[in-house]
Order: sequence, then C-alpha cells, then structure tokens
Amino acid sequence: MNDIVRIFDTTLRDGEQSPGCSMNIEEKIRVAHQLAALKVDVIEAGFPVASPGDFEAVREIARKVRGPVICGLARALEKDIDAAWEAVKEAEHPRIHTFIATSDLHLKFKLKMSREEALKRAVWAVERARKYTGDVEFSAEDAARSDVDYLCRVVDAVIHAGATTVNIPDTVGYAIPDEFGRLIAAIRERVPVIARAVISVHCHNDLGLAVANSLAAVHNGARQVECTINGLGERAGNAAMEEVVMAIRTRKNFFGVTTGIDTEKIHQTSRLVSDITGMLVQANKAVVGANAFAHESGIHQDGFLKKQETYEIMTPESIGLSKSTLVMGKHSGRHAFRTRIEEMGYHLSDEEVNRAFDRFKSLSDAKKEIFDEDITALIADEVYRMPDIYELESMEAHSITGERPRAKVRMRVDGERVEMESTGDGPVDAVYSAIKKITRNDSPLVGYFVKGITGGTDAQGEVTTRVKEGDQIFIGQGADTDIIAASAKAYVNALNKLEHWRRNRKKQ
Repeated sequence: MNDIVRIFDTTLRDGEQSPGCSMNIEEKIRVAHQLAALKVDVIEAGFPVASPGDFEAVREIARKVRGPVICGLARALEKDIDAAWEAVKEAEHPRIHTFIATSDLHLKFKLKMSREEALKRAVWAVERARKYTGDVEFSAEDAARSDVDYLCRVVDAVIHAGATTVNIPDTVGYAIPDEFGRLIAAIRERVPVIARAVISVHCHNDLGLAVANSLAAVHNGARQVECTINGLGERAGNAAMEEVVMAIRTRKNFFGVTTGIDTEKIHQTSRLVSDITGMLVQANKAVVGANAFAHESGIHQDGFLKKQETYEIMTPESIGLSKSTLVMGKHSGRHAFRTRIEEMGYHLSDEEVNRAFDRFKSLSDAKKEIFDEDITALIADEVYRMPDIYELESMEAHSITGERPRAKVRMRVDGERVEMESTGDGPVDAVYSAIKKITRNDSPLVGYFVKGITGGTDAQGEVTTRVKEGDQIFIGQGADTDIIAASAKAYVNALNKLEHWRRNRKKQ
C-alpha cells in the first residue's frame, strides 16, 4: 500500500465558510501561495459557481499558484461542473471535485431523490467532469451516516465512471473513530476496483473527533486527508491540518506513513490564516497554540531542563518556531532586523523592510525586548495592509472616574486632514465615536477582540475588529503597546477595507 498520505487543504473553501471568515481575492492568493510553500498536495480553492467573486478567486489562484493540484468544488450539476472547469483549467494540475449526498436522510429530505436516482446522477457527474480533466474527485456527502452496502455501490460506480479519488466525508461530525475506521476498511474490502482510486476522508469536528476520525481512516487505508489550517470550517470546523500532519510525523512507527508537508512552515501558515480571517488561535490549541511549547509547572520545568523529551513529544523547531537567542531591541540595526524576518520566512522588498523597520524602532523604544510574535504582528500591521483611504494621524483619550470619557482624533481622509472630538462609554468607545464622525460611517461594529501578543506589562496588545455591511464582514487588526491605539488602528483598518469594497462595487 502507498505510504504517502496526500494533504488536501480546503481552508479557502470549507474554512472560509466559517461565519466571519470571508477573504478577498488578494488575501486568498496570499494564503494559496503560503499553502504551496507548505507543500500541500491539493488546494481546494473555492466553490466557483457560488458567486462571481468565488469564481474569480479560484481562477486567479489557478493562474498564479504552481506546485499543488488546484481544485474547484461542484455539485452534481452541469452548471457547477462547467464553472469549476472554467475556473481551474489554467492550473498546472487542475482537478474537479463533484459531490452528491448518499445518506437516506439527505436523499429524502434535501434532494428528494431515490437511491437509484442519486447513483445515476453521481455517475453522470463524474463522466461529465472526465470530459474536461483526468483528475476527478467524487464525494459521497454524509457518507458516515449512509448505508454501507449502498455507499460501496456508489463508490464502485463512480470509479468505473472515471473518478480517481473517492472521498468519504463525515459531513456532520457524527462518527466515532473506531466506527469510521471500520467504514474505510469495509470500502476497501467490498469495492473490487478500489485500488484504481485514492480513498480520501473529510471529517468535521462537531463532537471534537475530526482529527481522531481522520487518523483512524489513515490507519485503515485512506491515503488523502481533507483538512484546514487551524481547523477552520463549518460549525465546529474541520480536521486541523497541523494536528493531522504532526500526529502522522510524531507517531510514524504506528501509522507507517508520511506526508510531503514542510512542517517548519506550519506555525507561519497558522499565523497568516489567523491574521487574515480574524479567527484567533486559542492558547491551548494543539501544535500551534501559544502554550503548545510552554511549561509553567515546576515539576514539568525540572523534567524539561533535564531532558526535553520528558515533556515535549515534538520540538518547536519542527513547526517553525524559533529558539534563537538573538535578542531584538532598540539597539538592533536594519541588517539584523532583515536577517531575523528572513529567518522567520518573510521575504519583503527593500521598501517594505524599511517601513517595517521604522515601526520596529518605534516599538523597541516602548518595549525592552522584541519577540518573534511582536515582529509577526508588526509586519501584518505595516506591510500587508491595503492602501489607506483613512489614515490615523493622532489620537488622545481621557478617562477620569466619575466623568464621561472623551477623545480627540485626527485623521486624513483621501489626503485631507480632519479632526473630531467625541465622548463614549469608555476611552475606546469615545475614540471609535470620533472615528465614526470623521469617516461618516455607521456600519455596525459586530466584533471586538483583544489579546496580548507577549507577556509582561510592556506587551504588545493585538486588537481584531469586525465591521458589518449587509452580508459582508470586514476584519481589521491593529497592534501596539497602547491598547487604545491598537483599537483605533484595528477599527480604521476595517473601515479602510469596507470603503475599498464600496468603491470597487460602485465601479463595477
């Protein structure tokens, strides 16, 4: 049996379906390039028929990203399959991924089809996709709750029709690992032509078992795992790619398989996706959480210092975390700064380095020591922002016990300086009220999140805001040792994205 497990990343499709996680085309392309650097085997770039924006994003990724297979999702419908091909056809390695439900529950209440009708539709969809490309994946939606005999009939039929990958999804996260493993084993035993296709799995995390179910499937012969960075996805999310990959790597003697993932780029990829989507990674998250390699217990510290392996089953370096002793502070020069960010995996132009370095020097005046997390936040805040329509020049906020907080904000709007004063329920609210007056924007703020990037009283604070207009969510981020300043930056960043969207829509 093949000892390579393919990693199919669906962050840009299923992951983006998480509420509040939508990305624009430029952000999707950035993530796709990072996934290619991570060496995922397949990037599911989106659902092309879903919207013109989705179609354009998939097409641009297909045109610009080389290395992985670029895949477009399609229902078992003519318009979906045709749109998927039009979107991915310029890829170096294009794939069409078509699906239809196979559980009686979905057939009866959602599709209103008989089993035979669904079987014929599945075969038809694969045959139509095969007219465009030799790389066709078929998914039996809600496979984990499907009748096993019927599911095996469908799998056999679609392989005969030309499917080269068959996906067995646990669409609603219902399965238990032992049960799901037996299902994969049964398909391998009962489908005579199964060797002609790769068995894939796509597990959701509704019971917290997505990674466990995926690994049980690998143990029973699945050779493609569909997953997302940080476990993003519908409802409780998907199997987390970093957890699946590091489990396979750490327990190689148990699984007897490997992946092609460049694991040293895992942490950087996790942070990029978190920054772009605004979905914070919980501190105790496996592999990529802030506490994943932190030790506070005295007993743990003692054991760790005597022998690292006593309390660490993998090294921080294996996922791209640096244990460098190079201290970054106010005496560091431009050359040291460039060297450090290149070690962290960033490749910036001279102009971008200069902008980031100026921010770094300002930050180092406020902090005794600059950590990698500070630099990551700084680069995300300074380098990867779109051109500002609204530019924050200065702000001051006053909060005195017994008095209503007030703030004064000065900004540039399309280059013109504007200054406003306002009051609020707190200093941040007062600053936001002044910004609203300056930008004349009443779109509701639907999310405000604060986290400390590093420890200590001089830590940088990172703020994430979410502003809503209609069905669109615009995510803003800001980092500063002054949490009110970070809050202002994050809000202005979100409003800039909103205003860019409005102006682009007006042009269209």
